[in-house]
Amino acid sequence: MEATQTANPPSFETVWAALQEVAKRQEETARQMLETDRQMQETDRQMQETARQMLETDRKMQETDRRLGKLGNRMGEIIEHMVAPNLREKFRELGLNFPQANPNSDVADYDNNIFLEIDVKLENGDKAMLVEVKTNLTIEDVQEHIKRLEKMRMYADLHGDKRTFLGSVAGVIVTASVKEYALGKGLYVIEPSGETFNITPPNGQPKEW
Repeated sequence: MEATQTANPPSFETVWAALQEVAKRQEETARQMLETDRQMQETDRQMQETARQMLETDRKMQETDRRLGKLGNRMGEIIEHMVAPNLREKFRELGLNFPQANPNSDVADYDNNIFLEIDVKLENGDKAMLVEVKTNLTIEDVQEHIKRLEKMRMYADLHGDKRTFLGSVAGVIVTASVKEYALGKGLYVIEPSGETFNITPPNGQPKEW
């Protein structure tokens, strides 16, 4: 019967080297964990700073919108008062005579639920011209003015006003596409030209309400 051979135990140097390697790996793992924790803290700090900056930006944008809104309203008032006195003369050159020019008029018919505001209203015995004035004229502004003219027609019919109503839109800034859209809808377009302004008649016959 052969004798069982016993494996030689590892040497001290081998065990010591293995323990040093384990300790080294543990130290490296701990260092990586500390670095990860530091990076997570830094990321959290940056996210908090970003959130703070976004809130500040939002606050500034809201303040800017508020100031622009006030400026836009003020600009609209200035334009109305600049345009209104000369509108009658300009329309007279186009064969339309309006003895009366009334800025800032409105309709408030509570019985029939008809409400509208008119920047400038030019009138004679047969016709009335409703003018909408904007700093930056848009297609939406043109569409809203058409609705305003429809309401005016409805109000006039209910109160025995047989006059014909025409529409004009004015703007300090009027792009070519907006101008073409308004003219195509039968509206006059009023826009700056040097120190004065020009009125462009609509394509074909002006639309009447």
